[in-house]
Amino acid sequence: MTYLLDTNVLSELRPRANRHPGVLAWFMAVNEEDLFTSVLVLGEIRRGIERVRAYDAAFAARLEAWLTVLKADYADRALPIDRAVADVWGTFDRRQLPPEPDGLVAATALRHGMTLVTRNVEHVAGTGVATLNPWTWA
Repeated sequence: MTYLLDTNVLSELRPRANRHPGVLAWFMAVNEEDLFTSVLVLGEIRRGIERVRAYDAAFAARLEAWLTVLKADYADRALPIDRAVADVWGTFDRRQLPPEPDGLVAATALRHGMTLVTRNVEHVAGTGVATLNPWTWA
């Protein structure tokens, strides 16, 4: 089984003292080569760093270093938004369309037959994507 990691999962795994034990346990139980992310997730992290930079340059620098490591770790496992993903996204019922970029991340997981690992399961409930919430991991 392969997994597409959402922004909130990667953020929770950022090195720090108070990581959620369920998320950490799930992460330690899966094979690294089965873990992927989306270029949109990396973009969301970048956007968050830029917001933080405005009021805490030191913390932004630490986040920047972490993002550099993430980009290296997922260099060949950061999936793009391509025509096939856009086509899947276009099939979503407009009345149940997830907020962006959640819809495109869900479409990426569907296109590649992956389980989307996210805390925001309800955001993608109408898409048909398989989800896993590691915050509920026992």
